[in-house]
Amino acid sequence: MLNRVVLVGRLTKDPEIRYTQSNVPVVSFTIAVNRQFANSATGEKDTDFIPIIVWRKQAENVKNYTHKGSLVAVDGRIQTRTYDDNNGVRKYVTEVVADNVSFLEPKGAQDGQMASEPQQSNQQNEEDDKYANVVFSNNDLPF
Repeated sequence: MLNRVVLVGRLTKDPEIRYTQSNVPVVSFTIAVNRQFANSATGEKDTDFIPIIVWRKQAENVKNYTHKGSLVAVDGRIQTRTYDDNNGVRKYVTEVVADNVSFLEPKGAQDGQMASEPQQSNQQNEEDDKYANVVFSNNDLPF
């Protein structure tokens, strides 16, 4: 059996980091992903809003290097979980647990510069840019 998903989209808000009781970082965020085909009624492309969960060091990197509007690629698996709300009603949640998150824009583009604009060439920019397209992996998820 195969459970694999690859998505490219933009963060709808800044990622939120939390820590488990054993101090393991976990980040959650939502990406907006445009559908390939236009809606027959409106003629416009619909957008899906996909919740993403990222664990451990990769979670910290996502928190540190992305923000609302950042373009990312997510490679992971779909997970469905349930819980009972305060009224005892069973709720179902479907989300993507990311194995890899790729940052698809140069650091300057995330800060409001266009990717085609020349960036100042100095040591700090080069240091920042080396993380712009890094794929952070997490091969040892706790489940």
